[in-house]
Amino acid sequence: MTTLTLIGKPDCHLCEVASDVIDAVVAELPDAAAEQIEIVEASINDDPALYQLWWEKIPVVLIDGEMHAHWRVAPDRLREALEGALRDDANTELEESL
Repeated sequence: MTTLTLIGKPDCHLCEVASDVIDAVVAELPDAAAEQIEIVEASINDDPALYQLWWEKIPVVLIDGEMHAHWRVAPDRLREALEGALRDDANTELEESL
């Protein structure tokens, strides 16, 4: 499972755009791949630690806890990153089963 985290806040135009890009990219993936992606949204208003880390960079997109992008999310770059993360997950599962 690959976790994509969108960190933002309510009433943030760029956060809404980032969410739309994420939804569109995941929708374009094959169903089997999309089912392996968990999308989590977090608000800097609800978590002082997130606020401290990210307040001046929102929206922030993390893939498996690693920063992928902030401010603007490029669809092609996000697609490539998600496909790479899914490949890495599949390879790890294969190695663990051997």
